[in-house]
Amino acid sequence: MNIAIFGYGKMGKQIEIVAIERGHNVVAFIDNEEDWKKSYNEFLKADIAIDFSTPEVVINNIYRCFEHNIPVVIGTTGWYHRLEEVKDKCFELKQTMFYTSNFSLGVNLFFEVNRMLAQLMNGREEYDVSIEEIHHANKKDKPSGTAILLANDIITFLEQKDTWVNEENDVKSELYIKSQRIGDRIGTHTVTYTSAMDEIEVKHTAFDRKSFAIGAIMAAEWLKKKKAKKSGIFKMKDMLGF
Repeated sequence: MNIAIFGYGKMGKQIEIVAIERGHNVVAFIDNEEDWKKSYNEFLKADIAIDFSTPEVVINNIYRCFEHNIPVVIGTTGWYHRLEEVKDKCFELKQTMFYTSNFSLGVNLFFEVNRMLAQLMNGREEYDVSIEEIHHANKKDKPSGTAILLANDIITFLEQKDTWVNEENDVKSELYIKSQRIGDRIGTHTVTYTSAMDEIEVKHTAFDRKSFAIGAIMAAEWLKKKKAKKSGIFKMKDMLGF
């Protein structure tokens, strides 16, 4: 499979390593507009694209894939405020995309645990819930896309919460997400339910970026097969069968 990689930072480099290990070819690395000019013809040879760029350029990258009928796997976060617009364009042009805030199998199992726990805690107002996420100092978006997904699932199932905030306050209906950017931390997410008597905590800590890269390549392999049968918009739950 020929792969184009958008964003050649830490994740982009790790995806290149895993792609080669799994027998694929990386035909283009595109990190900026100058790369687009130099590598446009190589990009056109791609069977699929994988985007770990930045929120500022990801929409443009997605639309270029749509324009050339190239399925795209998107790991970049910080652009979900335009998600409905991108979905509409995808369906309008009958294109194929796969997006998630986190490609780790462990994190996606963590998502399922978070949903189940929120349902169990619904109505138990003696507990208040919060989220803490820790990432490396260079991560641009805050809170992380993974933290936002955790928060949105909690809000869906927990009647006492109706929105999330990134600053602590005393409003009971608001779910506080505490964001920290520290050194080279890969990613830690903790959901905590606290009462006056005890505390319940579920936590996921990533040790190696390779787990995300493996998940992204697996998604690309799965999406290429899916594209042969059906265009559309897909997520990790579709690939994993949740």
